[in-house]
Amino acid sequence: MHQPPLSHLSAADPDLAGLIEAEARRQHDKVRLIASENYVSPAVLEATGSVLTNKYSEGYPGKRYYEGQQVVDPIEELAKARARELFGAAHANVQPYSGSPANLAVHLAFLNPGDTFLSLELAHGGHLTHGSPVSITGKWLRPVHYGVGRETGRVDMDQVRDLARAERPKVIFCGGTAIPRTIDFPAFAEVAREVGAVLVADIAHIAGLVAGGAHPSPVGYADVITTTTHKTLRGPRGAMILTTEEHATAIDKAIFPGLQGGPHNHTTAAIAVALKEAAQEDFKTYARQIVANARALAAALTARGFDLVSGGTDNHLILIDLTNKDIAGKPAAKALDRAGIELNFNTVPFDPRKPWSPSGIRLGTAAITTRGLTEEHMAFVAASIDQAIAAADDEATLDKIAGEIRELLAGFPMPGWAATP
Repeated sequence: MHQPPLSHLSAADPDLAGLIEAEARRQHDKVRLIASENYVSPAVLEATGSVLTNKYSEGYPGKRYYEGQQVVDPIEELAKARARELFGAAHANVQPYSGSPANLAVHLAFLNPGDTFLSLELAHGGHLTHGSPVSITGKWLRPVHYGVGRETGRVDMDQVRDLARAERPKVIFCGGTAIPRTIDFPAFAEVAREVGAVLVADIAHIAGLVAGGAHPSPVGYADVITTTTHKTLRGPRGAMILTTEEHATAIDKAIFPGLQGGPHNHTTAAIAVALKEAAQEDFKTYARQIVANARALAAALTARGFDLVSGGTDNHLILIDLTNKDIAGKPAAKALDRAGIELNFNTVPFDPRKPWSPSGIRLGTAAITTRGLTEEHMAFVAASIDQAIAAADDEATLDKIAGEIRELLAGFPMPGWAATP
């Protein structure tokens, strides 16, 4: 049963309601280890599905292009104030539709076509909008990439410094989508200051850990901070940009009118709810538990012979090179999904395979932590992963593992939905 219930949808469109019910059951029955996914609270779900979706609000509070903003303006101001307070930032923009538009706004605010910026190579853990050749950021701008050490799997700050001195980028990005180690914001800030670059911290994956005190904050080091509002922050699918006062106007103009029209007010309200939840003491406990679970899972996987990039993790994310398991990332991920374990195939640093059939898998512990799993369950999760990969072509074994996982998860409620007899 859904909370809030889908009674009207079930009556109006039973086909779609049935599909949503099936998705809820799937989310309930699987160990969800996709590092960018989580479960939101019923309060966030209610805000996301509210009548705020009816209102168009192009512009910013007090400066809209449509009338009837008497309620929407205070909602957006509330979300912005909560973002500033939670992260300790001078300015917040809560209108980006997702992480990619947030990063595109940074490019628009500080770069012109052909300008140089520095970022982490996609195959080493960066993001498409950090200058991948298939992204507009790689086609219209001039990205220069740093990477991780072949032996360490960690960002090579000497390389970052050398490239920055040689290329004189206007913008330096730190952060990405597959970084299992702590980001050294002070070191990046020192390099950016030396070459006169704007430092941008993309904390989409670790924002909840930063908010909960389980990862160092980029505030005070980065000029601009971009983040999604889901993932570890456990909010709706949206994004925010935090800045110093110096760069507030440039970022706001880049979002609107530069890239977007009216914000999604229902998402803004849900972001406000999630930020209030993240300011509570139990959120700090949750953030610390995410890291504890990831470290316990990493240790259990290492004990079973898995090759972890960088040798482990400092946050929620684990990146595994499956080369020594004689299976590629894609067939492994497909087998694991059939076994009730949801994650994604992923490139690893210096991967000899192609991106659509890479050597690795990526997993994270945010969603299972929200469900209530702790360190004591990580050995079981690691064993299930190991058994499923070893039995990738054995459907009977995969079905057996999936049943064991359903049995485990039956004891851990899912926010927003409960199984009915």
